[in-house]
Amino acid sequence: MKKSDKHNTYSNIAVFKDYSLLPFNYSQFHNKELIVNLFGDYLIVQNGTVDRIINRTLNKYNDNDIYTDLISNNFITKETVPINLNVLATRYRTKKGLLNYFTGLHIVVPTLRCNQACIYCQVSHVSSDDCSYDIDFRTIDNVLDIIFKSNNPSITIEFQGGEPLLAFDKIKYVVGRSKEYIKNDLPKVTFVICTNLTLLNDEMLNYIKENNILISTSLDGPKIVHNKNRIFTKNYSYKSTVEKIIKCQKVLGQDRVSALMTTTGYSLNYWKEIIDEYISLGFHEIFLRSINPYGFALKNCNENLYSVDDFIDFYKKALDYIIEYNQKGNYFVEVYAKIILSKILTPFSNGFVDLQSPAGLINSVAVYNYNGNVYPSDEARMLAEMGDDYFLLGNVNRDNYYDIFYGSKSKEIANTWANECLNGCVDCAFQTYCGADPVRNYSTQKDMYGFRPTSSFCKKNKMIIEYLLELIESDKKIELIFNSWVAN
Repeated sequence: MKKSDKHNTYSNIAVFKDYSLLPFNYSQFHNKELIVNLFGDYLIVQNGTVDRIINRTLNKYNDNDIYTDLISNNFITKETVPINLNVLATRYRTKKGLLNYFTGLHIVVPTLRCNQACIYCQVSHVSSDDCSYDIDFRTIDNVLDIIFKSNNPSITIEFQGGEPLLAFDKIKYVVGRSKEYIKNDLPKVTFVICTNLTLLNDEMLNYIKENNILISTSLDGPKIVHNKNRIFTKNYSYKSTVEKIIKCQKVLGQDRVSALMTTTGYSLNYWKEIIDEYISLGFHEIFLRSINPYGFALKNCNENLYSVDDFIDFYKKALDYIIEYNQKGNYFVEVYAKIILSKILTPFSNGFVDLQSPAGLINSVAVYNYNGNVYPSDEARMLAEMGDDYFLLGNVNRDNYYDIFYGSKSKEIANTWANECLNGCVDCAFQTYCGADPVRNYSTQKDMYGFRPTSSFCKKNKMIIEYLLELIESDKKIELIFNSWVAN
């Protein structure tokens, strides 16, 4: 038998030839190869297998198992046109199901005023007594007219700032006016207040409970971390936040209160303590979020800037600790992993804006600033507050729904919001699990298209996805834990 050095095949042994290729991408995966198709199915195969698949030199005697796996996982088909083409089309439509409806998340900024000075703040906040940066009632009316033109049957209105509780009268007005747009219980409207909680009083809390409003706050970990990151009067930030979290949990219910942490350079050595803090407060999940490259976060370089490798080291240690906690019979989720795992382990899409293609910009989220300006994401608003209005879609006091969401800027963004069409993404094995982010590309690389080889967004996601796949492949018990995360 003559061995071919190029294809690592044997010329005198029968091979599989009568099959057609289905679309898939591949990448080196340590000393093996990872192949992923359009629907998120993946296989990890021996080195050289991709070359043999493409050149149809799979050995019928030694490669029967891999051939069967390739057929059953939709990497190749015995027919020229797959007999299950309708099923595959349905699966792909399911992956892109978020496109069935338009914008569902609408972020409203009642004020830029804030009473804290966080070292990673992404917005150029203003003094807590400067009411000139509050939204006015006419603008609110026009914002709501735009929001409720969306055909999405499930709308979330999220209040951000600044500190929204400094303009609580505007929150009440939005909630009250929104009810006038609801007919026969449609659309379903959820309200969320993103707040540091320091200003929350009993009157506000009662109103929040009566109107079924969710609370989202910031908790960066234990006292030593939180007070370092989120500066407040006399190092009172942690104490105030924790006291208010516990009070909200008692009044509203455990599931009505969530918290979000941001990883600064100071946080990197406290991964265990950060997770323990969340567990001690009764939370069942944590989002290990890296710094966003906007606003004050860029100015406080010493505290905030760290390498992707540093963050990944922090992330892996924290995730391993969380998995170990789950292996002891507990339930606690790392949210970013769950978002990616849902793409790997389920046929469904999820609503996380940063990992969508087409991007979540406009398709899933719109932001209405205090002055009526509309942006395709909160990050785009942050750029505007830094003096760069590149992503301005329009203004509710001047423009109509069509001009805002189908205008020239929206069309320009649409040219770069699908990773299926971007160099460096189109042939990436992780494409199906990742997303496109023109705003981040523009912010970090001065170009909406972006350049993947130097993209921190790309590098971070690749490393996390690869690690999750390693964990799945290494231990079936870990895979069971991950399946329990995505099932809830």
